[in-house]
Amino acid sequence: MKAASTVLRELLARDEMLVLPGVYDGISARIALSEGFSALYMTGAGTSASVLGQPDLGIVTLNDMVGNANMIAGLNPSVPVIADADTGFGGAAMCARTTTLYARAGVAGFHIEDQVQQKRCGHLASKQLVPIEEYLVRIRAAANARKALDSDIVLITRSDALAEFGVDAAIARCKAAIEAGADVGFVEGLRTREDAERAVRELAPAPVLLNLATNGVTPNWTVQEAREMGLKLVIFPCAGMIPAALALRAAYREILDKGTDVKSCAGVGPKAFFEMVGLNEVIAIDGKAGGQFHAG
Repeated sequence: MKAASTVLRELLARDEMLVLPGVYDGISARIALSEGFSALYMTGAGTSASVLGQPDLGIVTLNDMVGNANMIAGLNPSVPVIADADTGFGGAAMCARTTTLYARAGVAGFHIEDQVQQKRCGHLASKQLVPIEEYLVRIRAAANARKALDSDIVLITRSDALAEFGVDAAIARCKAAIEAGADVGFVEGLRTREDAERAVRELAPAPVLLNLATNGVTPNWTVQEAREMGLKLVIFPCAGMIPAALALRAAYREILDKGTDVKSCAGVGPKAFFEMVGLNEVIAIDGKAGGQFHAG
């Protein structure tokens, strides 16, 4: 079986856009896989919320992220997972360690950003950046670690400079990071079609990733609109976590208000739910090994 990172590089080489839904736990990843997406995006915000019950304010740790990524990537190793890696979680040594642990976890690609260690979601205000020289140390350390591993894991440079310093600075930072070893550019918080097209043009031939964090600072563009702008990858980090949170709130309120959750469960019972998260696969594994397990 090909490494997931190799599969991701093959997908990037095709003349088509790669659309990745945001996943953050086993349920969301299983559902996304069952819908046939060719790659998944593990959101850091979703991981922080689901694993720790905390907002995306630099609280999640490298171990939290690697553990979650390992589980998600392991559900179907043939489907690449791109994972958020925040700031790389430290200086050169930590960025190298992050690269090593992500690669060993089966992650196909990851992005490192240029915020300070106490980072925050790219769609919140008051972000602080490290100097470009410090950021390039992170990228070089990751690229060097990848080479030492003899891995082809995809390294994505993300700049949050647009909000504070403008699109020129963000593109310049991504360009410098690509020269330092990154494979893909990611200008966070794009606000206009002109800026998006400019990023694509100036970072070429490197592909450019667009973050469509729904109802954030970037317009709610469609995949078709992103394709017209020349973007190569589009991630929808909110697609799993926000609808799930709203559904959970509705179900819990139904219990409080009606004394039941029947409406929220929409006719789905335990067995049907388990089928959503791999019951039939487990039964097949057991059967091939001569077991007698059945779900009843």
